Amino acid sequence: MADMMKKATRESFGMAVTELAEQNPNVVVLDADLAEATKTVIFKKKFPERFIDCGIAECNMIGIAAGLATCGKIPFAASFAMFSAGRAFEQVRNSVGYPKLNVKIVGSHAGISVGEDGATHQCCEDIALMRTIPGMVVLNPSDHYEMLAAVKAAADHYGPVYIRLGRLAVESFNDPDNGYQFELGKGITLRDGKDITIVATGLMVSEALKAVKALEEEGIDARLINIHTVKPLDTDLIVKAAKETGKILTVEEHNVIGGLGDAVCAALAQECPTPVVKLGVNDCYGHSGPAVDLLKEFGLCADGIVAAVKKML
Repeated sequence: MADMMKKATRESFGMAVTELAEQNPNVVVLDADLAEATKTVIFKKKFPERFIDCGIAECNMIGIAAGLATCGKIPFAASFAMFSAGRAFEQVRNSVGYPKLNVKIVGSHAGISVGEDGATHQCCEDIALMRTIPGMVVLNPSDHYEMLAAVKAAADHYGPVYIRLGRLAVESFNDPDNGYQFELGKGITLRDGKDITIVATGLMVSEALKAVKALEEEGIDARLINIHTVKPLDTDLIVKAAKETGKILTVEEHNVIGGLGDAVCAALAQECPTPVVKLGVNDCYGHSGPAVDLLKEFGLCADGIVAAVKKML
């Protein structure tokens, strides 16, 4: 059994991309003066000659990454999600997405769990932005082991990929020594159930696991699906769950507009119209405060998920 640990996925990313570079000399990392925060500093210490600090110039960073990709490199361009996905959106769209270049855009400190940094840095729009770019793969891993697998899968996939990282440490629950497998575009059923399906992504998966256990104690049989790849979405798995349970609750640390919930609703509207409730940041900005307290305030915790399920039922 793999060691179960509590670790922020941003740190797991730094470890993963460094390990990847040991095996693949074409892997390079770019950062925008935030290496300590995004944990690309781990890579920088091991491979200083393959690390480029672009300074506080995220748009230029994406342009450099695009150029490196045309030379056969596999660039991972990292910054806070607000900047790599937000500020540099035009460059991601036109310099990476349009020519279908092999660039991996990395958005750290996503969602309201950024905490005390406040609304300006709590990016709850990045998944929506990246989903709109044709050909872009959007990954939101849920724990340490899923991040390790996601980074490798992103490098193996030729084309633009967006990887979302969290600041807050989260308990690992995926066990690569006990059958866990990662595949781009494929969701994972963590628990079967017949009363309702909870579809969660990223940091919210661990909270949903706690919620499912609490619901079970009250006689509610909830299915739980982990969607680590928001785009392309595992439509088949979602439709199957909708047909078998009849109700869907989506949970994401992101605006309810344009994220996982909207992706699920779009898929079901076309394939299997089903009642869906979207639990997330309800079309508003976050604010400064301790990360755990903010998650509770926004209902993005086990108790909030339990309450949302009970209301649906």
